[in-house]
Amino acid sequence: MARRRNRRQTGVKRLGYDPELGDGVCVPVSAQGVDAWAEMNAFLLKERSSMVMRYPRNRVRRMLWFCLCWLAVLVLVGCASGPRLLMPTPTLYAAHPDDGPFDAVAEELRRTEVDLLYITDRLPDFSPEAELPYGQVRSRSIAFGSALVEMTPVADWQTLERESLLAERTQDIQLALGPVKELDRFPLEPYDIERTASGRILRSPGVMTRHKLATEAFRRELQRRLKSAPSKQVMLYVHGFNETFATAAYTAAELCHFFAHDQVCGYFTWPASSSGNFLLSYTTTTESAEYSVGHLKKAIRMIVQTPGVEGVQLLAHSRGSAVLLSALRELAIESIAAGIPPLQSLKIENVVLMSPDIDVDVATQKVEAFGSDPDLIAHWDNEFVPDLLHGRLTIYASPEDRALRLSKFLFRSKHRVGQLRPEDISPAGQAYFSKWGEMDLVVYEGKRTDIFGHSYFTSNPDVSSDLIQLVRFGRAPGEPGRSLVKTGPVTWEFPSGAAQDIARAGGEAAGARVGAGEGNE
Repeated sequence: MARRRNRRQTGVKRLGYDPELGDGVCVPVSAQGVDAWAEMNAFLLKERSSMVMRYPRNRVRRMLWFCLCWLAVLVLVGCASGPRLLMPTPTLYAAHPDDGPFDAVAEELRRTEVDLLYITDRLPDFSPEAELPYGQVRSRSIAFGSALVEMTPVADWQTLERESLLAERTQDIQLALGPVKELDRFPLEPYDIERTASGRILRSPGVMTRHKLATEAFRRELQRRLKSAPSKQVMLYVHGFNETFATAAYTAAELCHFFAHDQVCGYFTWPASSSGNFLLSYTTTTESAEYSVGHLKKAIRMIVQTPGVEGVQLLAHSRGSAVLLSALRELAIESIAAGIPPLQSLKIENVVLMSPDIDVDVATQKVEAFGSDPDLIAHWDNEFVPDLLHGRLTIYASPEDRALRLSKFLFRSKHRVGQLRPEDISPAGQAYFSKWGEMDLVVYEGKRTDIFGHSYFTSNPDVSSDLIQLVRFGRAPGEPGRSLVKTGPVTWEFPSGAAQDIARAGGEAAGARVGAGEGNE
């Protein structure tokens, strides 16, 4: 009975006919959701009058009902979620489990936990009821440290490896946040300044000493970790909305595990809102995303300037894509203004945007703004546009992403990048982006493998397999193991039906090469 009551308290109930919204309005019945629902209801009813002028009445009802239901569900997801399970085994590994995809993992990393390097601008939570070391409040300083993600209840590495190669596992593997240790912290912002007798403004010696000590400590820790990374690269994951310090760590850890610890694995966790009123939380998160751009920029700069780092793989999910693109834009402009090609100064191999929650026009501005600003480039001929990446800019999108439908409605956005179809990009647009080279939109339109169709890069074995081929093995679309269907100069789709069987056969052939030791070249 207790379990039934809990389920009822954290669910949604279906009411009867409502004269304003129509039949079947979804209303959250948990204590946490009532206030949020009331505000969402008022907001949507207010918007109804303007929408009626643009759309037929029946369509308005359907749109409002859909948005209200899914907003209510989103509010409750965090309250009703169960244990986090390890993502399904990627198709690439399940097809050939005997080929040793984990053979390259260093001996000291063959454990049932993943040790992540975290960088955060979340404020530490010292309250008695705190369940996590960091909350969702913004911090005025950047910290970094070690976060262990434990994979339970497996007893040893051999068991974890065996289960990680099975398409159908013999036991569930749960993820849990283990010990978290903050290693150092940068000074509070804004950094203290002093005005000299001549009128010059300088950063105070004390704050500069503290900054340099923290930078040196970060680089020592990163160099220590590089010794166990075969590629001598760093994988940095940036999460999206409705993520805690722990849930972001889970995603980074499972990606790291299936990348076979090929890189030093880290994640940048920013103060995304993960509780309370959905509309207020999303607004706060949007502001916090902007707040964290400068901190992510500093983090990436510290990583690429650390001696021994040979490349960086940058992965971002959902709203984290907007944070990453803004940080990269600032880094590119800073490098170009200094007369150093970003390709040389940033050491970026791949930028992967997964279900990116950002408007298409805004994203385009961030990606190519410096290309349309010849006056910025003072150290070269005005016609020259420097490259940014050694590898590829890859976008994973799904038109059926339900979370982005809500974002699209709230922002009045015509297109969210994470929902793009090949036909949404005009022939002229495809031709333009193809001139940049190494830029791909990979569209997934298959069956949803998570509740919102927003996390398919981990929940879908075919998509995660493609991601591994890109990040771990550096393969381009259309190469063996990435048998995607080309739909335009820069657009690709996952095959379906009989075509998918053929593609998997190609993936199996590539999987055989994993066992032969083929990797990054």
